[in-house]
Amino acid sequence: MANLRTVVGSMTLSAAALIGLAVNEGYTETASIPTRNDRPTNGFGSTLKADGTPVKIGEKTDPVRALITLQAHVSKEEAVFQQSLAGASLTQGEYDTYMDWVYQFGTGAWATSSMRRLILAGEYRKACDALLKYRYSGGYDCSVPGNKVCAGVWTRQLRRHQKCIDSQ
Repeated sequence: MANLRTVVGSMTLSAAALIGLAVNEGYTETASIPTRNDRPTNGFGSTLKADGTPVKIGEKTDPVRALITLQAHVSKEEAVFQQSLAGASLTQGEYDTYMDWVYQFGTGAWATSSMRRLILAGEYRKACDALLKYRYSGGYDCSVPGNKVCAGVWTRQLRRHQKCIDSQ
């Protein structure tokens, strides 16, 4: 079956991608700082509560509240993401991949990303390849072999890149 492109404004994050996002982020009941120079995070990687206020160190959540917060955050980010790609088309797999990236890096980083520019130019393979530019966390190059500080950041980028290419 062909991976058909659809206008971004008519798309939404798939249920499978939302579950995948939760799995990739992992669940943390008590807010902590997950990686150097990051913000306090709890639930499924949430740095903000459902009402938009920042999570504070030590604050607790539960799995149900964490899922509600995850969905609220994704919905807000998704609206900005869709507006940033007005008139562009993606496959569902590409859409899910880029939304996963947006959840981790934010819509501010997305707005200035080469991925966004390349999608708007119809350069879909180059946009997938641009995912690999995001390999740093807390000042570390996470792609360095043997890295014990943020190797998961690079592993996640490699998975995103492969999913993006496979979705074309």
